[in-house]
Amino acid sequence: MALTLPGRAIAFVGRGTISFFREMGRFGILMARVFREMRGILADRDLFFQECVTLGVDSLPLVIVVGVFTGAVAGWQGHYQLQGFAPYDLIGPATFKAVMLELGPVLTALVIAGRVSASIAAEIGTMKVTEQIDALESMAISSVRFLAVPRIAAMTVMMPMLVIQAVTVAMFGAFFVLTVFLSMTSQQFWGLIPNFFLIFDVFSGLLKALLFGLSSAMIGCYVGFRTEGGAEGVGQATIKAFVWACLTILVLDFTLALILF
Repeated sequence: MALTLPGRAIAFVGRGTISFFREMGRFGILMARVFREMRGILADRDLFFQECVTLGVDSLPLVIVVGVFTGAVAGWQGHYQLQGFAPYDLIGPATFKAVMLELGPVLTALVIAGRVSASIAAEIGTMKVTEQIDALESMAISSVRFLAVPRIAAMTVMMPMLVIQAVTVAMFGAFFVLTVFLSMTSQQFWGLIPNFFLIFDVFSGLLKALLFGLSSAMIGCYVGFRTEGGAEGVGQATIKAFVWACLTILVLDFTLALILF
């Protein structure tokens, strides 16, 4: 019997809901395996350090570029918004808080999601469609321990370090723009930052970075392990990992803002 329009709409929503919770269940099962296998990270420390270099150190040039322009724009916009309303001495503290709390962690995470989460999905997805993961399992080698755990641990550790680099470079980017193009002095830019500096701000920014790194790597691994359909499937997995990692970062950012502030 053919469904009416409301019936088809309800069926569509129902299928979507079932599919969502099915994916969440699979994601939860994989993450439970990851955290169970995490105890072997010391034995696999060579893989861990290799991933720290690949996912973290190799991302440093990109992070520096992002940091420079983030700071430059934040400083320029801060000057425009505070002009006529507040002393120039407040531009430095305002730029620091904007970069430390929001711009640094979020923009760095979004850029890293494009580079790291997508590349993890492509690497693991390629191994999945070429049956290399099946070969590992047939040799009694846990694919989760060998492929997912080092990547997730490395990205969780390296993301806060990348954000520290991005924030540091961003502050010097803002300082350069404001002193060279807008004639501020060094004392005007740096002078009041110690007065407004809070350890809680640094903690909040680094907590965001840690969770962004963890979520991006987890999504990349999950999408990689779920890849099907040959080269076309790997391409779709790469896009899917990037999109879901970015959406997760934005949702986490909003959630943490509600909790922390």
